[in-house]
Amino acid sequence: MGNACLGYLASREHSARELMQKLVHKGYPAARIHEVLADFQQRGLQSDRRFAEAFVRARLARGYGRLRIEQELRQRGIDARAFVEPAAWAEAGEGLLERVHGRRYGDGVPQSPQERAARERYLLRRGFSRDDIGRLFRRLREGGTDD
Repeated sequence: MGNACLGYLASREHSARELMQKLVHKGYPAARIHEVLADFQQRGLQSDRRFAEAFVRARLARGYGRLRIEQELRQRGIDARAFVEPAAWAEAGEGLLERVHGRRYGDGVPQSPQERAARERYLLRRGFSRDDIGRLFRRLREGGTDD
């Protein structure tokens, strides 16, 4: 089982929950899996912190917002508040919403309530908050100045 676990970790970082699910699916007993995972964590071969940091970097690079990333981390058994520094969110998120919006829609202001709603739904699915989206639309209307 240790070799299977190492094989998974060789391809990419995994959370402890992900490894547990994969090994249970392969038919290994849960008690033994816990022992192996504890050993791997003690030896530094598996780290939920390292997984969270790599995951956040990758998802931010793909244009996903904080809310979506936190949800995806929870699904993988990770509490983002425990592993991701608040300053990292602020630093990484600077301009991310504007870049994601601009890549899809350009710098133009929505021309109708329907268009604004469609843009908002898209950005919400990407994991941005309603407040941040509202501020973005105000800045677009005001010609790029802050609130």
